[in-house]
Amino acid sequence: MTQHTVAIQQVRLILQGARHQGRPVAPLLQRAGIPPALLESPLARVSQAQYALLIRVLRRQLRDELWGLCSQPLPVGSFGHCASQLVRCQTLDEALRLGFRRYHGLLADFVPRLVVQGDTARVQLLRRLPWNPRLDYAQKAFLLFAFGLACWLVARRVPVLRVDYTETAPRSDSSRVYQAPIRPDQAHVGLHFESRWLELPVVQNPQSLREFLAGSPANLLIKYRDAASLSERIRRLLHRRLDAADLSLEAVGEAIAVSPQTLRRRLREEGHGFQALKDALRRDAAIAHLARPELTLPEIAQRLGFSEASTFHRAFKKWTGVAPGEYRLTRMAAAAPSPGSPPPPAPATTGSP
Repeated sequence: MTQHTVAIQQVRLILQGARHQGRPVAPLLQRAGIPPALLESPLARVSQAQYALLIRVLRRQLRDELWGLCSQPLPVGSFGHCASQLVRCQTLDEALRLGFRRYHGLLADFVPRLVVQGDTARVQLLRRLPWNPRLDYAQKAFLLFAFGLACWLVARRVPVLRVDYTETAPRSDSSRVYQAPIRPDQAHVGLHFESRWLELPVVQNPQSLREFLAGSPANLLIKYRDAASLSERIRRLLHRRLDAADLSLEAVGEAIAVSPQTLRRRLREEGHGFQALKDALRRDAAIAHLARPELTLPEIAQRLGFSEASTFHRAFKKWTGVAPGEYRLTRMAAAAPSPGSPPPPAPATTGSP
């Protein structure tokens, strides 16, 4: 299954701490296999693997688990040490409260809290310092990782009712990640869910924690996506038939026994349109295919259901702001080995526009 990609805006935002410290970002991006030239293309995307590797690079280079975004570094190892205590908790409620108490002494810029009011629980991040773009992104990253860790502890995705952001116009990617509506212009960053989920038992242990930490942060980004949502079901169906250029909404509706009218309505409720969903999958699949140097651009175009490579070329440039050949070459250059290492195979560009 083709993974969702990450908007280049997320890369720009996570680099704010390094820039604030006066560090050149090009070497950091190259270590993560991300072409620095993509920062100049507002529509560009990177793979989840590239983004996860960038997080690891920043953590190692800055010696900070929040990547220089806060006024004081978060010591490396904080997340693992906290998680090692949480796997000994009995319930999700106990784990969240203990985890937030631990981070209360580690974070100087904001305080995480769990507030329960009747049937609703709220994770809320209270700022200790005035708002700034770096702190805003640090809070959102902390919220995402706290949510991912909570889901892992109970081995299931906890449904989110809504997410609170302080910014005026949140990015659409945020709604897709949480599968919940985003409320802008709120006083604090946070998320809401039904309080009954706090009674779920913690099922992880020190052994599973070692495996989990070995795969972080990538598993925090993708492990507990809502696979049961209609948009994800359609994405899986489309993925199996990407080479069918005429795959229509009616054909998809017939395949899953849902009328086209109902399909449109339910997709709209999840914040998607059918064509946008189809384009996003093709874009993400194209980015994955372009990392495979043995595939020519015409072959990639065919796999994605385009009749001609030139049509694929125009579509990819519309999706990402750069031509597929340019994207491939800059990515290969960013991932080039250090001197003395054997060179990678040359990208196949036969017939490329």
